[in-house]
Amino acid sequence: MKKITILCLGIALIASCKSKNKSQEETHETVLESKMDIPSEVSIIPIEHATAVLEWNDVTLYIDPVGGKSAFEGQNSPDIILVTDIHGDHFNLETLQEVSTENTTIILPQAVADEIPSESTLALDIMNNGDTKTHSGIAIEAIPMYNLREEALDFHTKGRGNGYVLTIGGQRLYFSGDTEDIPEMRALKNIDKAFVCMNLPYTMTEDSAADAVLEFQPKEVYPYHYRGRPDISDVKKFKELVNKGNPSIGVIQLDWYPNDDF
Repeated sequence: MKKITILCLGIALIASCKSKNKSQEETHETVLESKMDIPSEVSIIPIEHATAVLEWNDVTLYIDPVGGKSAFEGQNSPDIILVTDIHGDHFNLETLQEVSTENTTIILPQAVADEIPSESTLALDIMNNGDTKTHSGIAIEAIPMYNLREEALDFHTKGRGNGYVLTIGGQRLYFSGDTEDIPEMRALKNIDKAFVCMNLPYTMTEDSAADAVLEFQPKEVYPYHYRGRPDISDVKKFKELVNKGNPSIGVIQLDWYPNDDF
């Protein structure tokens, strides 16, 4: 009887060890799968106004680079440049020529491409409203940007410029460019980080921007491009409006005007 008892205990111990090992292996596999699902970190570096640098893994993106090469001192050279519109706070040919390398792809709407001399050696990839392309593992969607108010229609005509949605590192980032709270913005889905303009007379009020954000509900919103003429938009008011309407939307304030005292 003792031998039988010892034998049973031995078998039970072996089974327990196997079960434990299997459980540890399954747990390890689950952890690995979970790590694969975690979005890669996207570093966002504000330069000024509408200009930003994004870093993801070994890919560097410039958004609307202006201000000459000195504005990007200390930054990596761009693999991709996105240009939204023809205006000088979004497009500057000299800056593009200074910061671009032979490996840089410049994504831009046709209207901006038309402003670049035909003899230019810049590598251009034209995207217009509704187009989708992939570069360096980043899906890029061209989103309409335009004015709605009668008095502002000539500032940004429909179809000329692009906003962009980037699917990068497991997240969706939206850069509005110059726009009002158009239906195409309000229809956006699953946006993790939204960079939304608000400056008069060129784009929209803080109230309109907040109302649009509450419609498409990004996880986070970054007010940018908020210096108008002659006033600076009230981003504190924008934050209050958004948080009152939906406290779960994070409003992130970055330093978009490092050289201004306000």
